[in-house]
Formats: sequence, structure tokens, C-alpha cells
Amino acid sequence: MKRAKIIGVGAYAPKRVLTNDDLEKMVQTSDEWIVQRTGIRERRIADPSEATSDLALRAAQQALERAGVEPGEIDLIVVGTTTGDMAFPTVGNIIQHRLGCRNAGSTDVYAACSGSIYSLSIGSQYIQTGKYRTVLCIGAECLSRITDYTDRGTCILLADAAGAAVLRASDDESGILDTDLYSDGRYWELLYQPAGGSRNPATHETVDKRMHYARMKGNELFKVAVRMFEDCAQRILQRNGLTADDLTVFVPHQANLRIIEAAAKRLKLPMGRVFVNVDRYGNTGAASVYVALEEAWATKRVSAGDLVLLAAFGGGFTWGAALIRW
Repeated sequence: MKRAKIIGVGAYAPKRVLTNDDLEKMVQTSDEWIVQRTGIRERRIADPSEATSDLALRAAQQALERAGVEPGEIDLIVVGTTTGDMAFPTVGNIIQHRLGCRNAGSTDVYAACSGSIYSLSIGSQYIQTGKYRTVLCIGAECLSRITDYTDRGTCILLADAAGAAVLRASDDESGILDTDLYSDGRYWELLYQPAGGSRNPATHETVDKRMHYARMKGNELFKVAVRMFEDCAQRILQRNGLTADDLTVFVPHQANLRIIEAAAKRLKLPMGRVFVNVDRYGNTGAASVYVALEEAWATKRVSAGDLVLLAAFGGGFTWGAALIRW
């Protein structure tokens, strides 16, 4: 089977910066409390005129330009998001039109923060089988739109951004070596949005009860997330006859610095080989891994021949990993 290779990456973060000092004026918290528990110092928030597809478009355009690929060459668009512009059409459909990808199919992947790994895995499968030649994978979120800024447990974490990767069949040993996807619905109550779907459609009551905002059980989520990181990382490495010592860099979902550090410790991986930017972006959901990967590439933390591990977890629960030879 052919191997899918990332030939271009892109990222976009809104201009508005929401600092911990700003949050001190909005909710009972402090910079010290936030940094100690999350490692986050600031995050980006979309302008009221911006929707998820606007962020996704900017990231996709940059990725296509860097890849040297024209929109008409794209065969498929896969977008990971939980904060689409509307219930339908999909963000993928909107991006297909706005980019001018006349020959592309499109779809959204609804896997919360794991949408990055899920979209990358799906895109790579189509190239591996020979069905498609060029796939555009995107992770994009406007999580600020489902953030309750009276709840200090969630409002200090969530933010907005988008990232993208262009995939094409590899003609050498580089590319996506393997991907792994997992889910366990037993943990859905640890992180979810109660209203807005068919279970609790929008009513005056759901709005009054603030049910359209994300809800999280932080302490329980922490324990599960660390296990998920270690589990998927160890499995994909073992299946490919590798260990953490073989990795050049680990690019995890940027949810919380404490989770990242705990996972790295369990993997016996020094933090010097873990890419972290959660301090400047916060948790950007399905965009997180793509944004971190783009920054790792732009700052030359990733270069040709490097072995890169991506991993993410998200509400549902979903989690997964991707192993890449850059």
C-alpha cells in the first residue's frame, strides 16, 4: 500500500489575546492558580465576526501554499471540529466552496479534541488504498462559543484556532507510518455539552440553565487522559517495533501542561523531546495537534528523517495516535 506524506502544514490563531490577567477580571481566579494547574498563560479568542470555517480557511490556505498544491488538486477534505458554523452544512463543505476545490469530497469528523488524529487517519487511509492522491486535513475550533465564562474550571482552558495538513502519496520512506483510533463511551459525562443536539434541543429552559456550554469533571478527566496518552503511544510504538527512545519529538494534544508532563513521565520521555505551546494557545480542541505540529515544523523542531509521534484525547471519550517519519 502507498504511504501518505504531509507535504504542507498551516495554522491560524485569532488576533485577540485573552490573558490570565483578563480572566481575573471576569471570574474568581488568578494568574498563579491558572499557571499552576494548567500551564496556560494566554489563549486566542475569535472575533465575533469569525466562525470556525473562517479560521479553517486561513490555515488551509497556508498549508496549500506551502505544499505547492492548487485547490483543484484536492480530492478530499476532512475537518475535525465540534464547533461547526452551524448544524449543517459541514465546515468541510464550506471550505470546499470557499477554497474552490471543485473536485473534492468533504466531511467533518466529530471526535472532540481527537478530531486532529481522526481526520489525519481518515485522510491517510484514502491515500494508502490509492483511492485519492491529495487530501486536505483540518482541525478547527471556536471553543470560546461554548465556554461558560462564569465557570473557572473550563473558561481558563478553552480557546480558538485552526491547523491544517496537506497529504499526498509518498515516493520514499517518509510519511505517516501508522495511526491508531480508540473510543470509550463510558466516560462521556467527564466532558460534554448538554444541549444543542436532539437530546436537549435549544429552548428558553436550556439557555437559562446554561446547558449550551461545555461541562467538565476536571479531576476525573485528568486521570483518564494520562492513561489514554500512555496507552495509545505505547501501542503504536510497540506495533512498529519502536520505543520512546526512538522518537525525535512527541507532539501531544495541548490540553493541560500537567497532563502532558504526567504522560511524558509515564512514557519515560524527557520534556526536551515534547513539543509544548499550551502556555500561549490554551486548549484549541481538534486544532491543537495541527497548530503544535505547524509550530514545531516552523521552528525546526521537526525536520526530514525525524520520527514524530502525535497523540490526542477528547470528550466522548476518544483518543488516538499517529506515527510519522518526517
